[in-house]
Amino acid sequence: MLAQYYLEIRALHITCAVLSITLYAVRGLWLLRASPLQRSLLARVVPHVNDTLLLAAGIALAIVLGQYPGTHAWLTAKLAGLLVHIGLGFIAFRGHVPRRVRVLAFIGSVLAFGYVVAVALTRAPLPLP
Repeated sequence: MLAQYYLEIRALHITCAVLSITLYAVRGLWLLRASPLQRSLLARVVPHVNDTLLLAAGIALAIVLGQYPGTHAWLTAKLAGLLVHIGLGFIAFRGHVPRRVRVLAFIGSVLAFGYVVAVALTRAPLPLP
């Protein structure tokens, strides 16, 4: 049933991924500038709604393609990179963590996101040339 919507699900997944890193970069800029906007309701809600759609579309794609973490190395690596991105993002946006640590966590989380994208594009756990 989902297979007939593969292109639409893939487009949603890619769109949400682009929107996710864009929103994340904006929040990171606000973090670096210590902007009060980072605590706004929209900044705290919209990224989570988008990331939920991103995850749902990713799960739907895995089902449609019959490729699952633990079975396919590239998808396992992508999921591991996502968990690193989320963990570092959690540290980056926590107010009680020292600013220097938050900035380093933010940079690390962006690098982890880049790794996830590289794995997705190459379908290789080590997407090196």
